[in-house]
Amino acid sequence: MKKSELLSLNLLEASELLNKKEISSKELTTAYLENIEENDCKIGAYITVTSDLALQTAEKIDTMRVNGENLSPLAGIPFSVKDNICTKGIKTTCASEFLRDFTPVYDAHVIERLKNFGAVMLGKTNMDEFGMGSSNENSAFHITKNPRDFERVAGGSSGGSAASVAGKEALFSLGSDTGGSIRLPSSFCGAVGMKPTYGAVSRYGLVAFASSFDQIGVISRNAADNAAILDVISGWDCRDSTSSKQSLNLSCDITAEKLKIGIVREFFADGIDEDVLNCIQNAIEFYKKCGASIDYVSLPSIKSALWAYYIISSAEASSNLARFDGVRYGRRDENYSSIEELYKNSRTNGFGEEVKRRIMTGTFALSAGYYENYYKKAQRIREKIKSEFEEIFKKCDVIISPVCPTTAFKIGEYRDNPEQMYLSDIYTVPANLAGLPAISVPFGTDRDNLPVGIQLIGRPFGEAVLYKSASFLEKEACGDDI
Repeated sequence: MKKSELLSLNLLEASELLNKKEISSKELTTAYLENIEENDCKIGAYITVTSDLALQTAEKIDTMRVNGENLSPLAGIPFSVKDNICTKGIKTTCASEFLRDFTPVYDAHVIERLKNFGAVMLGKTNMDEFGMGSSNENSAFHITKNPRDFERVAGGSSGGSAASVAGKEALFSLGSDTGGSIRLPSSFCGAVGMKPTYGAVSRYGLVAFASSFDQIGVISRNAADNAAILDVISGWDCRDSTSSKQSLNLSCDITAEKLKIGIVREFFADGIDEDVLNCIQNAIEFYKKCGASIDYVSLPSIKSALWAYYIISSAEASSNLARFDGVRYGRRDENYSSIEELYKNSRTNGFGEEVKRRIMTGTFALSAGYYENYYKKAQRIREKIKSEFEEIFKKCDVIISPVCPTTAFKIGEYRDNPEQMYLSDIYTVPANLAGLPAISVPFGTDRDNLPVGIQLIGRPFGEAVLYKSASFLEKEACGDDI
């Protein structure tokens, strides 16, 4: 099979051909490694490429398959991993100078699961430093460019993961989502990105940004592939006290005619790009045509969601990143005369500007005299948003919204305007505040042929309904079965 044909296969197609021995894992992995070598100099999706390890794993899987061993559907499938997910013996940098040479001695829970199922890791992908950003311009190493237009951002913070899938440099990728970091780059790059219910996937081995928000999820080419991967990595883990024992049960027999879709009035205020709005309206009309019921609902506290998210997440970041002090691991500045100066110089030179900005914001919000007015008030808003979502889901199965007010913007366009950059997350952070599952699925393009992502938000542990709802849109967008 030609390389172009191999790279065009989705996960389930590739798995079937591998199982029939019509292609080999080494052949498939080699095609992806060659494509990375040829094209990643233009995209910049990867920080570390693990070519030797990938080929060794692929050859091992091929031998097991020839010997007739019973293998999983993911056996021999090449994937990439966001560089804030720990990988034993392989650098995990978080795209930060502070961790440039950090090599973990253990695997994250999700990596253990994928290894056990025989998936082939191609490498670690670029990101905004410590997951803080919406454009992938905050990496200490390089900017990841959008495979659809190299002058535009890939989105963040999982921009490298989304670009690796969209640029055919991986069949799927693992990312992390704190306030939209899977869904936003998936929308910008034209991929399917799922942020699962908080606790559905273990965070063991994920370098923490904001612990009550962070969630590992999947970026893939379609909803069916995404569900197959989430089914493998989800489940309870005794090493993560927030992981849930509740099963996702990803099979779902709901039909489009039975879907009850909610449209949050506050999501459609001024500020949405006309092309994005048209795509959302087309998606709503499609669901109506299929017989789904549409209900307009209200989420009054949404106007405060963005600032509540940034207060709480920055406060948690200031606590989580306190461990990076230049003493135990990571970058240690050579110029210091006291322990206080060691801390100061190591952090000053090790952290980027956006990380420093959020640490300072979080420290301020937690400080005496401001805790009540900022952090505590933000937590009350968070609880209010949760209760408002609960009311909505008493009569709706799914909420539909944009992922972002715009499509991918140009590199450097918002670099000196952090407030405008933060507004990119306005539609994604509510799901994180409430711990709800949410998926981005491509549906249409703008006037510049850039992808537009539709966001679907579901009930806690309602991923199955989201995948089914997303698959309806995929079939409409492609005019045929996926």
